[in-house]
Amino acid sequence: MKSPGPEPVPARSALDALAEGRHSNPFALLGPHPENGVRRVRCLLPQAASVSLIDRKGNDIAAMERIHEAGIYTATLPARCRRYRLRVSGTSGQQQEIEDPYRFPSTLGELDLYLLGEGSHREIYRKLGSQCMKLLGIRGTRFAVWAPNARRVSVIGDFNDWDGRRHVMRLHPGNGIWEIFLPEVACGAKYKFELLDRGGKLLPLKSDPFAHYFEAPPNNASIVYQSRYRWTDQRWMSQRSPIPALDRPLSIYEVHLGSWRRNTLEGNRSLSYREHARELIDYVTDLGFTHVEFLPVTEHPFDGSWGYQPTGLYAPTQRFGEPDDFRYLVDRCHDAGIGVIIDWVPAHFPRDEHGLRRFDGTALYEHEDPRKGEHADWGTLIFNFGRREIINYLIGSALYWIDEFHIDALRVDAVASMLYLDYSRKDGEWLPNELGGNENLEAIEFLRYLNREVHLRGGITFAEESTAWPGVSRPTDYGGLGFTYKWNMGWMNDTLSYMGEDPVHRRYHHDKMTFGLVYAFNENFVLPLSHDEVVHGKRSLLGRMPGDEWQKFANLRAYLALMYCHPGKKLLFMGAELAQWQEWSHDRSLDWHLLRQPLHAGMQRLVRDLNRLYRFTPALHQVDFDTQGFEWIDWQDRDASVLAWIRRDCNGNFVVCVANLTPVVRYHYAVGVPRRGTYVELFNSDAAAYGGSNLGNAGHVEASENGSHGRPCSLLLTLPPLATLILGPAGTGGTN
Repeated sequence: MKSPGPEPVPARSALDALAEGRHSNPFALLGPHPENGVRRVRCLLPQAASVSLIDRKGNDIAAMERIHEAGIYTATLPARCRRYRLRVSGTSGQQQEIEDPYRFPSTLGELDLYLLGEGSHREIYRKLGSQCMKLLGIRGTRFAVWAPNARRVSVIGDFNDWDGRRHVMRLHPGNGIWEIFLPEVACGAKYKFELLDRGGKLLPLKSDPFAHYFEAPPNNASIVYQSRYRWTDQRWMSQRSPIPALDRPLSIYEVHLGSWRRNTLEGNRSLSYREHARELIDYVTDLGFTHVEFLPVTEHPFDGSWGYQPTGLYAPTQRFGEPDDFRYLVDRCHDAGIGVIIDWVPAHFPRDEHGLRRFDGTALYEHEDPRKGEHADWGTLIFNFGRREIINYLIGSALYWIDEFHIDALRVDAVASMLYLDYSRKDGEWLPNELGGNENLEAIEFLRYLNREVHLRGGITFAEESTAWPGVSRPTDYGGLGFTYKWNMGWMNDTLSYMGEDPVHRRYHHDKMTFGLVYAFNENFVLPLSHDEVVHGKRSLLGRMPGDEWQKFANLRAYLALMYCHPGKKLLFMGAELAQWQEWSHDRSLDWHLLRQPLHAGMQRLVRDLNRLYRFTPALHQVDFDTQGFEWIDWQDRDASVLAWIRRDCNGNFVVCVANLTPVVRYHYAVGVPRRGTYVELFNSDAAAYGGSNLGNAGHVEASENGSHGRPCSLLLTLPPLATLILGPAGTGGTN
């Protein structure tokens, strides 16, 4: 048999580039390659003293020749050997047997590469990032990252001494994706990406944009993770529908997981996901909320951002446990009949060097021009919604939470900043769109696409949008943005401003309580009393109420009851039900000790009773977004600061709501009603059980035939001071 002859050695320049980590295509040199009728194997192992080829049983095949002082080795692989391993001897004599990553083929098929390049891969989170898998019978991890303008990309970690020369990735030039399968790298491995820009400059080490798990700050390595969770919420998931049920009650308890409750016996630490599953769910169930909304659980470097400046849009923060622990929390919520909403932030991202900023040395995820790419108010960067790959990245994140974590809804933060090119910018600081306007046409299309995709998965969406943009919660087929619901920021601002006035002056601000009904049915509104209203010097809700202590509590009780009577779904930030005196702080627990005081315990009881009445009274929730569900009785009594209205369900059942927003008791106050009969006092915010003066109507009142307010009958009511009443005809459906 003819000898294959001496091995052709690659040019010295190529070996130098390989050894120095400058070679952009190491797969062309490393691993097995047919040459002169045989297969040559080359490897780069800078820390090795010697390397041998061995077979699958550990038998020697050949000693490898060192052909470069930086640790490049080569040997001939006999024809009979289909597979091989490497035995590596270190300088101190230790040995290990490893797989050669450069003998493995690409794991991304043609269809995957096409869809990724097109920006339309629905399960991009299964293709990019780190994925535990088996290839050619060997377990390991596939790493893939999009960096089209990089000269070289390496994955580095504990498994290769954080040496960027060792595992340079394979480039798919058609779409800029770099990929490598690293055998025997398992779950728990820490890693980052090391990149050279197009000029060969070494960039700051980058975390994985698609990582499912991260180190705790200030560290920022990504961690290989594979879920092993077994879901038990099949019945809940089977009830999801692409068509939202707008007629159902929706009462949301907004939660910051780091500060809802803390373990004072263990250094005042935050509760874990699993501890929240034990404590938070029972609490939310007891108070009668239908949903919990978590401030962003996506990974973020700075606690003080509350998660609104995320660096890991595909990872639950490690602050409270592993991703499967968060899955457990969601599963237990569903088991208890509680829906789960998470805040999701596609509007911007922070400038942290390890994040998305100039990821491959160019403005890859952001805009190059700061007039389009920066939020001066927040010091953050704006996603380039005109790039199909960015849209795929963001849509993939949304679907990841819906599919992989069974999240029921996304509350999209800062929508207004996405819609307007001149958002919080002066003249000369922004660029108009192609039509000369200030609308961000690309962001608009992204939001429509997002909402269509989430609804198809049976999820719902909420827009935190503070302007008069039309059709935010209208279907995309009719020109809307397609959100399920929109936060009613106008109602919140007007009514909180009104409630902050001394009651003697409220007659001059009466329109702030009525104006919201002018536009209440233009959108599918949620009435939000969120975390934003109890921070940054705004004071707590209780602290914003005027008067002495008794009046502050009475004002807040009346206001919360009024909210539950107003058209629109409900949202209450944690701590409001305790009537906290302090503003919310992410660094400390809620003031649970307040519940030892009767007035605070009464506020909690009031929220519990409001939720239960709301859930079991269709007139209070069934027709929120149509004029048929609401009817003013009297909106004009500004001198007495009294409001009266009717809420109806789809079957004509109704309740009467009356709010007296002064500390003056109104005796024999006439309120017109549609028919005679006994009206039961279903709720009274002045009840003694809530800390009130216990004035009212002895549980019921008879309607007389003396008409009032253009109606054939009327009730003569005692209106307690600073209180809201809810009354319903005795024996009618939907009032108990």
